Amino acid sequence: MSSESLRRKRNLIIENVDKNLSEMNDIYEETNRVKTVAENTRVILDDLDKQFCEKTGLNSEDVALMFFAVGLQIARQYLLTKFPKRLSDKEAAKKVKKGKEEHSNRKHRYYNPSLEEIKSNPVPFDANIGSDGNLKGGGKLGHRATTLGHDPVLGLIFGTANIATSTLTTSSFLSFHIYTENKRDYFKSKTSTYKVLETTINKILYQGMEGKRIIFTSFMKEVIHLQSDMYTKNSLPIPFISAINPKLASKLAERGLDMANILTVSKQVEYAIFINTIIAMLHSFLFEGSTEMEEKLYEVKTKKIIAYSNMIASASNLGVVAFTKNLNLLDIGGIGVTILEFIKYKEFQKKVKEEFIFGSYKDMVMGDKYNF
Repeated sequence: MSSESLRRKRNLIIENVDKNLSEMNDIYEETNRVKTVAENTRVILDDLDKQFCEKTGLNSEDVALMFFAVGLQIARQYLLTKFPKRLSDKEAAKKVKKGKEEHSNRKHRYYNPSLEEIKSNPVPFDANIGSDGNLKGGGKLGHRATTLGHDPVLGLIFGTANIATSTLTTSSFLSFHIYTENKRDYFKSKTSTYKVLETTINKILYQGMEGKRIIFTSFMKEVIHLQSDMYTKNSLPIPFISAINPKLASKLAERGLDMANILTVSKQVEYAIFINTIIAMLHSFLFEGSTEMEEKLYEVKTKKIIAYSNMIASASNLGVVAFTKNLNLLDIGGIGVTILEFIKYKEFQKKVKEEFIFGSYKDMVMGDKYNF
């Protein structure tokens, strides 16, 4: 073997040795780095926790938006969604029907009241004379729990049919003809509920425009009647309950679970959520980050603004109710939304915090990648 070959071989060995020594040094340094990270885990995690709090803390713009949200929620509580004052039946009817009076004057044509008769007479399912016990069991709600025409949903079908045919259908699905005597409505005779519905459908299908006008007028009269009864002292039963158990519907109403209160609470929930959505949208316009983690951290701030603003508004509402002792001001739906938003905020905050802290810690442990 020539001296040149030996020289090249020696140089190659030296290069390999240098490379191995360099890699061993890299491994040694990496081992020391990981060891240092491991030894300082508690300090690092505490520091990352502090960073998370700083990155998700509220700045002056966030605080301003939060109190703007508080103002909107408080305005909603007292201007848009407080429980309305309950009226007497006469007051409510006068308000909804704009003073237009109705008088019982039915002509007793089975299933076929005239259009004018439908307009001028009260709804037939308000009759109770001669019911012979068929309307019993309504409790506080009385006949509103025992007639399907007063069900907020079923009434749109059965109430409309009753008006169009001058009949009354009870919660047990029994139907009766209603007639007038001495300007008052009475139960006349029993009829078939199937016949009531069939006749109503036939008016639409086979009686031309006159039949359609009768059904449309009957439907509108039903809607107006439900509206007039809605915010009276006894209100209306919860949909479908009276058709199953009138006594239960009445007991629920005694405990405040009637249609008026459900609508008011639902309105409170809807408006509170709408305001929260607007605030979230406005806050998103201020985002200036670029990475996925920055976006998640910013969303934590958004949810914090919503949760805190809801809590302040709800606490304020409870204070006002306690001071005034006026339960009509209680924002039940808004308080429910507050609880839900706080739970959602804490769950999301926990998830992002774990991802941020342990993701950052993992990156520290992994360090740079080496090709050995």
